[in-house]
Order: sequence, then C-alpha cells, then structure tokens
Amino acid sequence: MNKQIKVLVIEDDPYICELIILYAEKSGYIVSIANDGMTGLEMFYDCSPDLVILDIMMPEMDGWEVCKEIRRFDKTPIIMLTGKGESYDKLKGFNLGADDYMVKPFDPNELIARINAVLRRAYPMLGTNEIIELPLLKIDLKQYKVTYDKREIVLPPKEMELLYFLTSHPDQVFTRQQLLEKIWGLDYEGDPRTVDVHIKRIRDKLGNANAYWRVKTIRGVGYKFEVANE
Repeated sequence: MNKQIKVLVIEDDPYICELIILYAEKSGYIVSIANDGMTGLEMFYDCSPDLVILDIMMPEMDGWEVCKEIRRFDKTPIIMLTGKGESYDKLKGFNLGADDYMVKPFDPNELIARINAVLRRAYPMLGTNEIIELPLLKIDLKQYKVTYDKREIVLPPKEMELLYFLTSHPDQVFTRQQLLEKIWGLDYEGDPRTVDVHIKRIRDKLGNANAYWRVKTIRGVGYKFEVANE
C-alpha cells in the first residue's frame, strides 16, 4: 500500500489508540488520533483521511452520529470498532454506511488485514506499483505524479486514477458506466457526466491530442486512450 495513506482513529481508549498506532505505522500508514466524536469529526474535515477507524461509545458524540455525519457528504471508508457484538449493532453500523465492523478485544494483525482489504475495495488502483511511460508522458501512480513533455502536471486523485486506467488499457473502449465503476466504485450514485468533466480537465492539462496518443471520445459510448501506430 501507498505509505502516504492517512488513517484517522476516533477512539477514547488510550491503550487501543496506542495499539493501532503501533501496528498501523509499522504497516506504513500515517495515523491521527481523536479521543471523542466531536473532535474526530472536526479532524475528519481538516485532514481528509483515506480511512476512518471509529469507536461507537464515546463522549461528546457517539460513533453512530459521527458515521451518519460523515456519510451525509462523503464515502471515505469507515471501520466501526466497538465492544458490542450483537447482530443489531452490526446491522445498524452497516446500514449507516460502515464498510467493516470489528469487536473488541481484537487481534491488531486482523485489524491491519481488514484495513488493507477495505482500502483495496475503496481505491482499486492503490496497490499497483506500475509506472506507465509513453512519448511525452510518464505516469507514476504510486507517487501520484504525472510528467508531460518534461513538466510535472498536478492532477487530483480521481483524474490521476482515470488517466492511469485508460492508459493502462490502450485502444480499449470503456463506457461511462464502466469508468464510474472502475474509478468511483460500484456504489457510486452521482451524475455519470462526472466522467466527462474529469476527461475535459485531463485534456485541458495534457492537450487533447498529439502525434503519439490521445484520449478519444467514442460518440454515444464513452472513451478510449488511443495510441498511434508506429
């Protein structure tokens, strides 16, 4: 996994926090801690973590409310962490939008395994180490870095992942729905035109075409990354 992934732990038990920090940082994650729900929610908006580990029974605001607030506007993966193991509590967590659920006491190695699994589902491109090099263009997804004509181009994560996906499947046509599922996930419920918006931004930054390759619109279908024959 990418060592720059940020994990926010919202948990009021200092021992559990220390345990998670020990194992998560050893696995290469950057960990932030909040000891109550209200502070955790503020930190969530401030630091934009890639994953949240969320306790249920906490002061100020419980985990149910924090999860509900996060899910109002955001799909960041959430692992619920609690002493309650009843089926009702698990179902409530999943119905609120939690991605996984662990009951205390837990094996920290299992928690790390679950973090890895949830991240792989949420960010399909995350585990790849590949670098794609084409004439004028180099894409390093691991470092989230694009170089075009010897200039570094700044792309937000979804633009980067969309460009990487298309370039890694040259001359293959994808519908907008397929691209939504690959990049935004199967449960994405937003406007399919978001693909068009991201393609336009990529073209604005890299140019629509050159002698070597282009992102081509397939009218009525979707897009493909077209590579010129040598």
